[in-house]
Amino acid sequence: MDKMRMESEDLQQDNVQRIAALFPNCVTETRDENGHLKKAINFEMLKQMLSDSVIDGDEAYEFTWVGKKASIVEANRPIRKTLRPCKEESVNWDTTENLYIEGDNLEVLKLLQESYLGKVKMIYIDPPYNTGNDFIYNDDFKMSGEEYTDESGEVDEEGNRLFKNTDSNGRFHSDWCSMIYSRLMLARNLLSEDGVIFISIDDNEQENLKKICDEVFGESCFIAQIAWKRKKEISNDSKNVAIQGEYVLCYGLEKAKLALEPLSGEYVDKSYKDPTDEFPCGKWRPVPLTVSKGLSGGGYTYTITTPSGVQHTRLWAYPESSYKKLVDEHKVYFGKDNSGVPQRVMYLSESKGQPISNYWDSVATNKEGKKDILSLFGDNAFDTPKPTGLIRKMLQVATSEDDIILDFFSGSATTAHAVMQLNAEDGGNRKFIMVQLPEETDEKSEAYKAGYQNICEIGKERIRRAAKKIHEDNPDANFDDGFRVLKLDDTNMKDVYYAAGDYTQYLVSMLESNVKPDRTDLDLLFGCLLDWGLPLSFPYTSETIDGCMVHTYNDGDLIACFDENVPESVIKTIAKRQPLRAVFRDSSFVSSPEKINVGEIFKLLAPDTRVKVI
Repeated sequence: MDKMRMESEDLQQDNVQRIAALFPNCVTETRDENGHLKKAINFEMLKQMLSDSVIDGDEAYEFTWVGKKASIVEANRPIRKTLRPCKEESVNWDTTENLYIEGDNLEVLKLLQESYLGKVKMIYIDPPYNTGNDFIYNDDFKMSGEEYTDESGEVDEEGNRLFKNTDSNGRFHSDWCSMIYSRLMLARNLLSEDGVIFISIDDNEQENLKKICDEVFGESCFIAQIAWKRKKEISNDSKNVAIQGEYVLCYGLEKAKLALEPLSGEYVDKSYKDPTDEFPCGKWRPVPLTVSKGLSGGGYTYTITTPSGVQHTRLWAYPESSYKKLVDEHKVYFGKDNSGVPQRVMYLSESKGQPISNYWDSVATNKEGKKDILSLFGDNAFDTPKPTGLIRKMLQVATSEDDIILDFFSGSATTAHAVMQLNAEDGGNRKFIMVQLPEETDEKSEAYKAGYQNICEIGKERIRRAAKKIHEDNPDANFDDGFRVLKLDDTNMKDVYYAAGDYTQYLVSMLESNVKPDRTDLDLLFGCLLDWGLPLSFPYTSETIDGCMVHTYNDGDLIACFDENVPESVIKTIAKRQPLRAVFRDSSFVSSPEKINVGEIFKLLAPDTRVKVI
């Protein structure tokens, strides 16, 4: 019976396995920090395998900074953390499919790697803008000014500083780049094949973010850099140029395609004609039937005679039979005098829309974002909220009714608000995953005075209040207005679980359990979901069988029992249900023979069930 891992996936070793499948001669062995052998990559050999000439030198076109390699290592490093359910702060815990996760997003993204691999349709993030100040995401690769000076070569051989390290120097850019790079690496894994990511950014790091995204997602995945007009007013105290806009970078994976949006009224008024007796089916416009010479796709050459007797021999886009069908349907326009080159009649009702513009000057402004907050809280509970209208626009062009939307810098939870609003309007069932560090609010802020001690408390309360208001504005709407709260915490397991060999048999026997004493069945269940890569939003039931508590997740995707000394009758009941997975505690069995017997019971009654212990 296998033992559950109870830590995040080792992405570095996964990447090694992928490379090994393509280039087995590039795989070697090395020892880890504990002296154990593990697979590694011979990078010089790999570079040579990918080159059509002899590798001679280390020049390459690349974007780099101090700490970049460390950020890659940090993104791939496994962690011993878990997500603990918090039912008391949740809304509609048993039925909702939405998630609100509290914790550092780098670690949360690591934990979500298996459960949401390739399942997220849209990601929106509004990361902290780099203004030269330290920001709150303090990762292992973040370094002090002195450390940066040493590593970046800003001192000579005698230790003298080569130039002054001011706030405008690269350390601040390096910190920010390292912070965002590792998170985007992990986020990319969660996007579906047609998934799209939108990132809000200002001038300070726009250039660097574009280069990072080109590297993480690939230049071919770049869709657009959207200019967003965030404010209408021009500040009188602006220096040189008044900044009214920001950017939204948009990247999509291989099959990503943004939806068309309805034609604007201005375009319709300019391009479409009013109905006539000849073309009565609504507004219409003429579309050329001819094909320009030299264009790919060819065409059809024949002569068309107009109602007035004028003949036109051209290279036409349609074969003659299709043209005659258009004539029969009264969808050919010959000009005002019925003698012009024929054109197809395209009705407005036939239009599929138009591509979105990369200039959003009338979507929503930051002032409207503040109004959103004021309408819910009555005061300025959050300083810089993005407007729901901005994110609603992204949802409209990038998602459909059943998609998952992730925001791992969720702030005041504008994205959750926008998801519920759009679902109420179009009947969709989009699901959101909000991730936010519980950053403490300023004691002088209105939010703190109102009793909100951290940003997560603001975000959760906003979702509750927004849901109530959306119901009031849309009394007939049926949408998911709940969310499950999960909080990042240390692993459920004691140290002995991971390194039993480091403890003497006497000490092991003194330990009653390898599970921490403050952990509940629900903690253990959700820890197993992460370990086995199951989504965290599915329904589950709990029941008592012969005195033991048994949890069934999503109709048998997983059945778990974490009781001590589980009797054989319970084991057989679970096996007869033939779940895809079953999990027990190691202490559920008095002895090794009993554990072996469990394996035999499942082989007999449920041979396809995967059984593990924690």
